[in-house]
Amino acid sequence: MEFVVTSDGSKTLYHPGVGEHYHSRHGAVQESRHVFLGMGLQYAAATRGTGLSVLEIGFGTGLNFLVSADYCAANHIHLDYTGVEAFPLPLDTLAQTGYGAYVAPDVWSGFLAAYAPSFHSRRAVTPTCHLQIAHCAVREFGSDRQYDVVYFDAFAAVHQPEMWDEATLSHVCRFLNPGGVFVTYAITGQLKRTMKALGFTVEKVPGAPGKREMLRALKTP
Repeated sequence: MEFVVTSDGSKTLYHPGVGEHYHSRHGAVQESRHVFLGMGLQYAAATRGTGLSVLEIGFGTGLNFLVSADYCAANHIHLDYTGVEAFPLPLDTLAQTGYGAYVAPDVWSGFLAAYAPSFHSRRAVTPTCHLQIAHCAVREFGSDRQYDVVYFDAFAAVHQPEMWDEATLSHVCRFLNPGGVFVTYAITGQLKRTMKALGFTVEKVPGAPGKREMLRALKTP
């Protein structure tokens, strides 16, 4: 894999097997902060208080986790975070992303220390933030937990259509609390129809630079 510097100065990775970058070339950190933190976690935090749980589909480089953990640490929010990743990146690759420049030092060092152990058990990254990563395909993920927010950050449907079909989305959304928030960088007619069929209220909200719109969906209580 090859590192690429995006328009906001932060790095992403190009995956030659998939034929896609892990983040937007218009700005990796900028996209993560807008799509997942801003439209997802911060939106949920406005109504769900000082404790939040997040399920991320496509943990990848850990960038979405890092910006979320950093925000929660600064705002005294307890964060319980689960990532699902079928093809985990090596720790030394994550260390080369340079994402430590965008979050507090204790969040960055805590993440690097917790990353490998978090595949085996839930680990503290900071005193108020815990991480666990499920090393499995999304359809194989199982949990008796319900989450407040789903970050859906799979590669685009043109490269991984199976990640965006109704069966996969239905499986993911079963782990979301009633009233919970589902966010993704994408928005298509088929995605909107699928989410509505699964009992969600769908919103078109402003996208990150390079995308006019994105999808946020609220699970009907």
